[in-house]
Amino acid sequence: MSTSAVTERISQEIPARNASKSCYQADQEVKLLHLQAEIDCLLQELQNLKMQRQSSTSAV
Repeated sequence: MSTSAVTERISQEIPARNASKSCYQADQEVKLLHLQAEIDCLLQELQNLKMQRQSSTSAV
């Protein structure tokens, strides 16, 4: 997931979260959203590595 995709996701999530009462302070919520985006990026990287390994294994 690219940085622009992460930023876009965060900007989409903030209004959705603001619609319901948040139990987090604003600074904590921003940190949480950034951590969620970072997790998504890392999961995407893992999926990409897995696909690369599978394709290299099947090519051999």
